[in-house]
Amino acid sequence: MRRPWIVGVVLAAVLLGACTDPSSGPEVAPPTPSVPTTTRQQAPVSPSTTPVKWAPSVLYLGDSLAMESQNVLGRELRGELDATYTSAPYSGTTPCDYLEGTKEGSLVPDGDKAAVLVRALHPDFVVLQFWGNAWGYTPCMDGITYDADREAYFTRYKADVKKLTAQIATAGGAQRPTIVWVLQGPDPITPERVRNVNALYESQARSAADLVADAGSTVSRAGARYTWTQYLPCTAYERAHPDYCTQPANGRTALHLDSDYLHFCLVPTTSTPRPCPVPSPGILRIAREITRVIGAQAPVPSR
Repeated sequence: MRRPWIVGVVLAAVLLGACTDPSSGPEVAPPTPSVPTTTRQQAPVSPSTTPVKWAPSVLYLGDSLAMESQNVLGRELRGELDATYTSAPYSGTTPCDYLEGTKEGSLVPDGDKAAVLVRALHPDFVVLQFWGNAWGYTPCMDGITYDADREAYFTRYKADVKKLTAQIATAGGAQRPTIVWVLQGPDPITPERVRNVNALYESQARSAADLVADAGSTVSRAGARYTWTQYLPCTAYERAHPDYCTQPANGRTALHLDSDYLHFCLVPTTSTPRPCPVPSPGILRIAREITRVIGAQAPVPSR
């Protein structure tokens, strides 16, 4: 397996609504992205005297939620699982943007298509995180939007999820990676859309013997999985780490800014998408759940 590198991604301007569908808020069409700037950093190597342990290789792809979460997920995977890690998210994307053979104007350049990266990196896991974008400015969606035609939207989305799985499997060959579909959190505007998108991910994972990480449940109310909330009670970890319990006097923490019900970074989005630069409990909760699901696949040591 090749030693992967951390990929830093720089996109063209995408505004706050770039990760939603038309009925979820205001949007502006993102321009075609330029080729990303790549930064490389070698993962720490354990001393030769340290016993060899399971250390998975992980590739992380997705939209603006993945963009803001990528550094935290990498930190959690390396710290908890000694994983090697590559991320290549692009804001505003759908699964079809990561398909090889998409038309010109795709938000993901050819060099970062899912199959291309799988052939180059041979990861053990490919984590896919998509909110379910389906607005008319995404070229590969051919103008299909949830707001205009829900049946066409789900039919197309299901087909693209299946195609993406097939391309990743073919690219992996005998070393086919396990796909981890990240289930999304609640949407206060179109809660049923998110519920149905998550159901598509679960169905695809079952049919292909892949995995789901219900990260969305960690940013949902107990007993109300698809009811959106801006605040949740602080966890024990968050109480022990004050940066992650934003209102300790009330015993609760903020998941979203007042001005942004979608993203979990607790500073405003910028015209140039970037990893979140501040501690944000929603992002950490999502990253820890993905890490937990991958860590649960560690081989059982033989006796």
